[in-house]
Amino acid sequence: MTGIISALVEAWQELRINKTRILLALVGVALSVAALTSVVGLGNLAREGFKASSEQNGGRAATLGIGVYGPTQPDQRKLDTAYQGVIDRYGITYYSKSGQAQHGFQSPQGVQQVNLQLVDPGYGMIHRLDVRQGGWFAADDENRLAPALVVSENFYTAAGRPNLVSNPKVQLVGQQKTTAVIIGVVPDPHPQAPPSAFMLTGAADTAGISAGGFGQFKLWVGEGQAEPLKMAITSDLQRQFPGMQVQVDRMDYASNGDPFESVQLAVGGIAGLVLLLGAVGMLNISMVTVRYRVREIGIRRSFGATSQRIFLGVMMESVVATAVAGIVGVMLSVAVVKNPWVQSNVAPGLAEYPAFPLEAAMLGLGSAVLVGALAGAIPALVAVRIKVIDAIRF
Repeated sequence: MTGIISALVEAWQELRINKTRILLALVGVALSVAALTSVVGLGNLAREGFKASSEQNGGRAATLGIGVYGPTQPDQRKLDTAYQGVIDRYGITYYSKSGQAQHGFQSPQGVQQVNLQLVDPGYGMIHRLDVRQGGWFAADDENRLAPALVVSENFYTAAGRPNLVSNPKVQLVGQQKTTAVIIGVVPDPHPQAPPSAFMLTGAADTAGISAGGFGQFKLWVGEGQAEPLKMAITSDLQRQFPGMQVQVDRMDYASNGDPFESVQLAVGGIAGLVLLLGAVGMLNISMVTVRYRVREIGIRRSFGATSQRIFLGVMMESVVATAVAGIVGVMLSVAVVKNPWVQSNVAPGLAEYPAFPLEAAMLGLGSAVLVGALAGAIPALVAVRIKVIDAIRF
């Protein structure tokens, strides 16, 4: 341990002496490490943003969508019973029917049409909905006398932005007038999106609102269970609905693999090549530095320095230098990736941004140390071969 510490101290002192020679090479290594680390960090941030956006549309990994189709529509009660049997048989925790309906509501500007999504409480978890105000549906909200609504931001604005605590009521108009209660607000998918809202299927039935068609039934299952459950559920429903087409498919973004993996590998490969060029520059500087230190190394050999000590000392100079450059590069990468402007543009769909990935920092620092070891090994071998007589002739 003492030998390693002394080698590190000696390497740092030599770097201070030869700092002008190696500065440019270290700048290249630092920038290369920053590029490599930023690729991983930004890739992780973009993946999380894409994942959040995709899960809001298609569901979390793995979400199965189930539909039963035929020449005539299946009996809805029998279908609901079959779906409940699937839930009980396979122990599904999060599930939801999903249907669409159009309905009018009374706003300060008059009656407006609203896109209603009729769902079950599990829909919010499956689709990772970000409720900015209030909360999502609870299991007993279907029993409310006034149906509960979770509305979009544009709906909330059109309704006059009522206080969700003291006056959250809104009038739904149609064949049956109903007073609904806004319990939550979710962001709009895009600024020009029309007013929309979520309502529980049971509450919609009570309010006289019916979905157009039968919609779809969704289950959130583990990724490892998706394929076995697809086959099992298809077989179960096919027996219960002979002559009809049963379709069970994954709906989530991960059904076709990671869409960012190939891009991130390509950009990471380019950053690795830049890092390799920095290593070549460091190698050249180290070779020149060793040639200038022939007398010093020969004198050290004459005083009994072993080949191992000479090799370790010369190589550690390169390792310490690139490690310092790696730390600077990682710090630069953190500053870039955690910049609010970068985060908001790379992952606009996230309400909370993830921490800087530790694996990115470790990769950058480890790459810098590896480059230093490779760039210092050859000069260290040259230094080991220097003899005392070389110092006299130099």
